Amino acid sequence: MSGSAGAAHAHAPSPFRQPKAVWAVAFACVISFMGIGLVDPILPSLSGQLGATHAEVELLFTSYLVVTAIAMLVTGWVSSRIGAKRTLLAGLTLIVVFAALAGASSGIWGIVWFRAGWGLGNALFIATSLAVIVGSSTGGFAGAIVLYETALGLGIATGPLVGGLLGSVSWRGPFFGVSVLMLIALVATLVLLEKTPVPAEKARISEPITALKHRALATTGGVGLLYNWGFFTMLGYAPFLMGDLNPIALGGVFFGWGVLVAIFAVFGAPWLKERFGTARTLYGALLAMAVLLAAIGIWDTTPAVVIVAVILSGIVVGLNNTLVTTAVMSISPVPRPTASATYGFVRFIGGGLAPFAAGLMAGALGASVPFVIAAVVVVAAALLLSTIHRNLEDADAEAAQPGPSHERTDAEAAVREVPGSPGEAILAEDALEHDRR
Repeated sequence: MSGSAGAAHAHAPSPFRQPKAVWAVAFACVISFMGIGLVDPILPSLSGQLGATHAEVELLFTSYLVVTAIAMLVTGWVSSRIGAKRTLLAGLTLIVVFAALAGASSGIWGIVWFRAGWGLGNALFIATSLAVIVGSSTGGFAGAIVLYETALGLGIATGPLVGGLLGSVSWRGPFFGVSVLMLIALVATLVLLEKTPVPAEKARISEPITALKHRALATTGGVGLLYNWGFFTMLGYAPFLMGDLNPIALGGVFFGWGVLVAIFAVFGAPWLKERFGTARTLYGALLAMAVLLAAIGIWDTTPAVVIVAVILSGIVVGLNNTLVTTAVMSISPVPRPTASATYGFVRFIGGGLAPFAAGLMAGALGASVPFVIAAVVVVAAALLLSTIHRNLEDADAEAAQPGPSHERTDAEAAVREVPGSPGEAILAEDALEHDRR
């Protein structure tokens, strides 16, 4: 891989010289990643205007993420039978339809159910988009990875801002906005992207579940579940503790959060991993997240503390999103697509249940309770991670060896396969940096 990677860098002066088909999928990636923080700025508006409880509003996260989790189990099975392009188009179509239906809904329960359909589409799209971009690129493998990372960062950072701007007009705005933008991406992808071949080997639908019998994968999946419980408690419920901020101001807060997520996922995580190792960096990031969650729990009636804590959490969210993926991919004894699907399933279950649980606990026991509990849960994630400390150190030592390592040898192949995760792109770019040195 080293030679081909170096050649790719040498003959790709700009990562942005790509075919129109790649641009179409990259544009869709930006819109899809916007969905992570798009609804945050309108949560208080939805609660007030639709007469919904906080717990009911939090179901917008729960239905979306739980369905995404379950869908991750079948993305490999689907794509191996109909091909990456058709899987991509199916996901885009579902997002267009269900986002529009959510915007046209008259009550909170309609939005909740349509967000579930949106989650199914998002799982199919995200699981295949990286492989499609890399496979369709003519500007070099490294250039395609940089383009995907750029789309990831833009989407995460601008999603809350777009949600706030459109939400200031109407709570329906973000939903209709996503539907229209994804429709443009759908048409462009349909017209510009050539048909992708159906893989010769068909994935078995049971593979992601049976993979949990491996201790290393089950443990890192458990770490992801516990960490995502804390993360989505913050992402889902913190907007209700920020005072009387309007949707634009809330969008600005989460824009700051998203910028830090993007910067530390793409640049901070590889830098810290090289200097301190995967395990020690993750311990620090998880404990920092626990401190921020505890701060919100203690000062839940002080909006300034909540706002600062949420923005700063972008640092640790960016580190964790990349480095837990690193841990999963580097120590799992199963093929990377299977590991990606299994990890996605387990971690999104935690992320989906946490916001709804936070709404129930806050309503019954007070707003500080879900954050204090989330802080304890994230500390438990760090303790669970410590049980595979040796595995992570061994993987880091192998990656640092001169010549082809497990990580560098597999990086290019991994991003061409489905299902995949956004973190795969960052791992691949990190591996190519090692090759260049």
